[in-house]
Amino acid sequence: MSHHSLVHKRIQQLFVATLVLFAIIVLQLISVQVVRAGSISAKANHELQNFSVLPAPRGLISDVNGVELARSVAAVTIVVDQTEITDPAKAAEITSPILGMPVADLQALYTGKLMYKKIVVNATPETWIKVQDALSAYNATVMKERGGLAKRIVGFFSERGYIREYPTGKLASSLIGFTNDAGVGAAGIESSLNKSLAGVNGEYVYENGAGTVIPGSAKIRVDAKAGTAIRLTVDRDIQWVAQDAISAAVKADHAKSGTVIVMDPKTGAILAQANAPTFDPADKKTISLASIRNPAVQDTYEPGSTGKVITYAAALEEKKITPTTVLTIPYTLKVGPDTFRDHEKHATERLTTTGALAISSNTGAIQIGQQLGSQTLYNYLTKFGIGENTGSHLPGESAGILHPVSEWSGSSLPTFSFGQGYSVTALQATSVFATIANDGVRVTPTVVAGTTDSSGNYSPAKDQKSERVVSAATAATIRTMLESVVSADGTAPTAAIPGYRVAGKTGTAMRYSDKCHCYSGYTASFIGFAPADAPKYVVSVTIQDPQGLHWGGSLGGPVFKKVMSFVLQSRHVAPTNALDKAFPLTESALTSPVKVSLKQ
Repeated sequence: MSHHSLVHKRIQQLFVATLVLFAIIVLQLISVQVVRAGSISAKANHELQNFSVLPAPRGLISDVNGVELARSVAAVTIVVDQTEITDPAKAAEITSPILGMPVADLQALYTGKLMYKKIVVNATPETWIKVQDALSAYNATVMKERGGLAKRIVGFFSERGYIREYPTGKLASSLIGFTNDAGVGAAGIESSLNKSLAGVNGEYVYENGAGTVIPGSAKIRVDAKAGTAIRLTVDRDIQWVAQDAISAAVKADHAKSGTVIVMDPKTGAILAQANAPTFDPADKKTISLASIRNPAVQDTYEPGSTGKVITYAAALEEKKITPTTVLTIPYTLKVGPDTFRDHEKHATERLTTTGALAISSNTGAIQIGQQLGSQTLYNYLTKFGIGENTGSHLPGESAGILHPVSEWSGSSLPTFSFGQGYSVTALQATSVFATIANDGVRVTPTVVAGTTDSSGNYSPAKDQKSERVVSAATAATIRTMLESVVSADGTAPTAAIPGYRVAGKTGTAMRYSDKCHCYSGYTASFIGFAPADAPKYVVSVTIQDPQGLHWGGSLGGPVFKKVMSFVLQSRHVAPTNALDKAFPLTESALTSPVKVSLKQ
């Protein structure tokens, strides 16, 4: 074969090979652009896409009038991928003024091999936008330079979230509670109703390009379902007055703690539940295991003379006494080997049961308790709710302590008769007086008025359980007898409110200390209701371990007066006529009857 033919053949082979290669390229392009275009695009999109949790906002907690007490506001957690940040020093310099953190601290956070590092938790959305804008401005500048791509600062990301705010600060904090760093209810209503408040998280997807979130790429895949909103029975204004009054009293009396509860006896609704000292749910420094306790339902104490109301009500119901039954009231009374005494020394007196109640005589209550007997008194204590939870569903509620009769000693009946030997919570004690105020019917206390679901549908809370404890006649008689307590001759004239008939009972009980396993200090209390003839509200005041003066009338009476006066005025309760004929207090008043008007 000639040289010319050989060259020609070589050219033909080269041409064929070129055609084959071209055909392969064309077929590959067709495959990429047509046949596999969808799958390749989907793969690319998948590699760009990132999935993240879309947190659900917790439900709002508001007062009975819709005033916000706890709410969720949008927040952002700023995170970085340290492996993508090529210049930690520069990144720290740019973001330091925005985040309000030292450059050195941020540089340390940006340096390392972690692909996920939290920088700021619960930043405002505005802060995150400023960070993005500052980094974008810097990146736009360096891109104009040679090698600018390598100098870009990337690796910053955000996670959506919410922070919990408490607009009213310390107000009702022990009742409302707070959430922990994970956004879960850790105390109070936030804890007990956490499942309802929490809601259900959703999911969103965003595109990630070169280590940064592509603006406008975020899309919601699954909507978050907001938590249920809780409307409380608490009235913010009444709560504020109660909080202010008990805080001032605890401070003035150098007491360990204090509690005020305001209740509607007909519905069981708690209008205020204030404690002192308390904490600020927004300030973690004020939060401790001791400060977050709700003493109104968690702390127990021996009620003292406020417990005499149960003894008197039981004796009236059992027809063992009348308001004018005359008793011989000595200063001391011996029962078996034990000697009991009244709180102040006095000569032996002849008083009616009303008079014995007015001066809060222990020896008088013991005599009435002896007429009842142990089992009957125990039965009435349980009917009034002593020894069991009130049913309020407040977290950590104690049932108090009431031992069965089989465990009573020889001193149990006399001590139980005047309110010692068993223990109650402030809410239980309030419920006892609410029962008397509500014509003898005990209604379960509640702090929840209703709920609103994520669709905005409001559902009132179910009616509270009610149980008759004593007859309406017995309750009415006790109410009139209790008016003598706030008279000039009673133990709590400080609780009287001009223009209104007020009834109530003082309590000054010895406190049992777990530290020494002995009695140390006192519990001073006053519980009452108004107007006495047709009670609208009950207010209880409990002050633990006051220093110096410790009488319930002196310490609790003024707090009651301040709080109840505001409640009556704010709820537009009309003044009532003074009681024109009270039960006589002494035997001489029976034999020489005169018209008596209790001082109001």
